[in-house]
Amino acid sequence: MILLDIGLPKINGLEAARRIRLLVPDTKILFLTQESSADVVRAALSLGAVGYVVKARAGTELLAAVQAVLRGERFVSSGLSGRYFTQAKDARTSDRHYYERTPLMPGPGRNAIARNHEVQFYSDDASLIAGFVSFIEAALKLGNVVIVVATESHRANLLHKLQAQGVDVTEAIGQGRFIPLDVAETLSTFMVNDLPDPVRFFKVAGDLMVAAAKAAKGKHSRISACGECAPTLCAQGKADAAIQLEHLWDEVAKIYTVDIFCGYILNAVDRQPDSKIFERICSEHSAVRSQ
Repeated sequence: MILLDIGLPKINGLEAARRIRLLVPDTKILFLTQESSADVVRAALSLGAVGYVVKARAGTELLAAVQAVLRGERFVSSGLSGRYFTQAKDARTSDRHYYERTPLMPGPGRNAIARNHEVQFYSDDASLIAGFVSFIEAALKLGNVVIVVATESHRANLLHKLQAQGVDVTEAIGQGRFIPLDVAETLSTFMVNDLPDPVRFFKVAGDLMVAAAKAAKGKHSRISACGECAPTLCAQGKADAAIQLEHLWDEVAKIYTVDIFCGYILNAVDRQPDSKIFERICSEHSAVRSQ
């Protein structure tokens, strides 16, 4: 087991956790830190930490946290309850702590469900656009809110083809049920030194999901998202960054009631020096679609 602080003097504790998990995947990481932001906690847990204790509560919780982590349980300091964690009682102590539970979707009565994070590989731009159009049209017909993160040219093509098929995109945008975002601008909000920063990412993604949830109509409506953030990084030759970003999106799929659909151009994947990149991308998704 390794004990880390978020604010290490020479390297960010989250980055240290990421590197440790890459080198020794079975390492049990416990954070002891002053940071109590829900975004930071989520980022730490998404990177594989199994314990998170706020220093102000270390006197009463650190020993219990160490014991829980060694038992293979996830421990989160009781000072971080709020809406993100479900309270549970440790049968071996008299204190009340917070162990791993699936967080709740910001929105009325929406419990998180099993993740739906799919990927499809396309031969060219035209087939990718057709796949996104099919995904978006189906989601809008169900009353879902749709988030699209794509290049400017792809967004223009998507709007044109959706309108040609009778989808009132202008109305959907006005109602907040269709949210088009630029991939370069979106990446710039959380990329640091060519890698996705987990804290920034969860802040950006969380705010986006909350905004989308407010626009959702109907008892059974969901949030659907398709895009090319990780595929863009892959096309730029940043395969490791793409895999890390897919892992973060996978966590979003687990945390929120959202269907995520990623589209890759096979040519960009084939150019990667890592011969296992295709398998690594697939492993970060719940399903792989075929054309």
